[in-house]
Amino acid sequence: MADVHVDKRVQRGLRSRRAILDRAMDIASVEGLESLSVRRLATELDVSKSGVFAQFGSKEELQLATVRAAVEVFVGKVVKPARKAPAGLRRVWALAQSWLAYVRQPVFEGGCFFVATAAEFDARPGRVRDAIAAGRRDWQSLYRTTIAEAQELGEIDPDVDPAQLAFELDALTRAAAEDALLHDDPSRYDYARTAVRARLAAVATPDAPALPAD
Repeated sequence: MADVHVDKRVQRGLRSRRAILDRAMDIASVEGLESLSVRRLATELDVSKSGVFAQFGSKEELQLATVRAAVEVFVGKVVKPARKAPAGLRRVWALAQSWLAYVRQPVFEGGCFFVATAAEFDARPGRVRDAIAAGRRDWQSLYRTTIAEAQELGEIDPDVDPAQLAFELDALTRAAAEDALLHDDPSRYDYARTAVRARLAAVATPDAPALPAD
């Protein structure tokens, strides 16, 4: 019976932590990670400050936990759906389309969590910046390896530098996300989609499969 009570407390703790991090990600996407505080989250979620503090212990730990939670969301919303596409050129395309869908919905109130927080911390050395940078590096590395895989399958020109192409595709979609939000103009996503399609068409081999029309 004691174990049942412990399990219930653990489950309540996990639900509370999830609720805190969900709200923290939304706030950070709009106002930045520096706007997070125990007092604010406790007030907005109608929980005790001591309860929020017990979950994280410090503002920096709260920020780091929020970044880690955002990485998990990104993997679930962007990476996993894209991996359902066949390996090769179509999976490279799927990565770009999945990312555009993630920011166009948007998943967070302020659009892409990492676009917002990278601009906030790019010139501020420390653990939070390192965590954000690690998330960005992982994404870019996935792009590179997916492009290299498409080359091995004979679907992308072998002379193309995977790192360069990954940079270009990532830059196109990030620019669309920033401009669409700044100008309140969702057509920027369509511009990016057209540009990505054209860039992939330019590097595709004659034997590569056609990209999906949608």
